[in-house]
Amino acid sequence: MIHVDFVNPTFQDENLDKNVTCPQPKMTLPKTNGYPVAQEVKTYKSREEQVKEMKARGDYIGLLPAEIGTDYSFKRKIVWPNAIGFAALHLVALYGFWVLIFDAKVWTVVWTLFVAWSSGIGVTTGAHRLFCHRSYKATFATRLMLILFHTLAGQNCLYIWVRDHRQHHKYSDTDADPHNAHRGFFFSHVGWLMSRKHPAVISKGKAIDMSDLEADWLVMFQKEHYKTLYLIFAILLPSVVPVYYWNETWWNAFFTAYLFRSVLVLNCTWSVNSAAHLWGNQPFDKYMMPVESGFVSMVSVGEGWHNYHHAFPWDYRAAEFGSKYSISTLVIDALASCGFAYDLRTTPYHMVQKRAERTGDGSHPIYGRLAEKLETTGKLDDSDIAELLKTKETGSVRRLVTAQG
Repeated sequence: MIHVDFVNPTFQDENLDKNVTCPQPKMTLPKTNGYPVAQEVKTYKSREEQVKEMKARGDYIGLLPAEIGTDYSFKRKIVWPNAIGFAALHLVALYGFWVLIFDAKVWTVVWTLFVAWSSGIGVTTGAHRLFCHRSYKATFATRLMLILFHTLAGQNCLYIWVRDHRQHHKYSDTDADPHNAHRGFFFSHVGWLMSRKHPAVISKGKAIDMSDLEADWLVMFQKEHYKTLYLIFAILLPSVVPVYYWNETWWNAFFTAYLFRSVLVLNCTWSVNSAAHLWGNQPFDKYMMPVESGFVSMVSVGEGWHNYHHAFPWDYRAAEFGSKYSISTLVIDALASCGFAYDLRTTPYHMVQKRAERTGDGSHPIYGRLAEKLETTGKLDDSDIAELLKTKETGSVRRLVTAQG
């Protein structure tokens, strides 16, 4: 039997008839020339210091969007072949516009506008709302048609387009945004395609989840064979049709249906990245740069209600009021009515209301100035109602009647 003394570190073993002492651990310090040396004390840096160091060495992986921000001292390196190429492309497009107005046949004009509209729908309804934001689902035939229309637009393959746009939403208007609007109109419009990418764009772009597109064989087929498909659908097809069907000259067909049309659609798309981030109101979130722009909505077939879209990117309408100036939404609604599109995602209106009241700039037609007056006085004057009716927002009128009881 063993008796343990908890006061003294010894115990007695009756079988051995002797006390056994427990060994004591010894603590030693490192010595130099026989003298103890103090241990190094670890110091912890503030988050701000860590962020500065990470940016200095080009490590953006662990940074949040607010921490990335915009470094205005960063100097971009111009990619001269791209810059010269875009300048030349716009010059020949101007000539193509002259040909379209003064020399091309009427049916060539009609065909050019139709091809421009189709390629625009491929970008907005297809690449943007379906493949990027998954705001609705579509049948195989619809997906195939939209991918072909997107190829017609000539805005790089769908895979890269979606990756860049998802990154734009995740890191909007920071150095990790491919077309950061804080750098001005020209850069966010076309300058970002004329210069080397910021290290933050490269770093964060590698982490964008693209697994859904990688599992879609149609998307990957277009990615793998994009150059061939572009040659066929963006260059040859638009140019051949006018020549074959109404005897247009090859020269006129090429400069109008391909060159002018391509540059026109490009600038309409780019306006969403530039103008729709700079000039307009922000009824849903004043703390972000995207704005509501009726002009951009008209030229981009419905993509200009950008403050709403960034606040609720999953909404297939990309606008609070649906199809106003939005041919893209009308197309999706038409496809849905025929069974070619389904599971259309929208935003509950109580969520729209709460967001507008919480973060909006007060310009919302219901939850802005008129809403404040309604809450204060309990009613709106005839002039207020007339002002509201002039906006032709039927949804606003309906909610106004509900609010006044």
